[in-house]
Amino acid sequence: MNIHIATDHAGFDLKEQLKAHLTELGHEVTDHGAFELNEKDDYPDFISLAAYAVVEDPNARGIILGGSGQGEAMCANRFKGVRATAYYGGNLEIVKVSREHNDANVLSLGARFVPEDEAKEAVKIFLETEFSKDEKHARRLSKF
Repeated sequence: MNIHIATDHAGFDLKEQLKAHLTELGHEVTDHGAFELNEKDDYPDFISLAAYAVVEDPNARGIILGGSGQGEAMCANRFKGVRATAYYGGNLEIVKVSREHNDANVLSLGARFVPEDEAKEAVKIFLETEFSKDEKHARRLSKF
């Protein structure tokens, strides 16, 4: 699967770890930055690139990171066709439900709240869970 990944400084270390992990699993990973740790960078500069790439390739998925993951999800969701969900720790069921019910195509991780192992598990669930295609869920998505 082609995965578009992006972050600002807050998620830089976790992005690098996830990128290596995803590549080891055989995924094609396109890194949209940040490419170096710069405390003064701004997440929209990178998140918007990944979001746009997901829109252009409907078969791809996006993984975006930031301090909380909230602003990053808000930024990505401004792009028509992106359905970003934020995960910042806790019950991983939310990641599964976001895929099954909402066909989320971007996962936004709160790097300040999610340790590496939990982030890897969230990504695994996000990539392996299929959209249910249940009539009520498809109907709701068609209203976006």
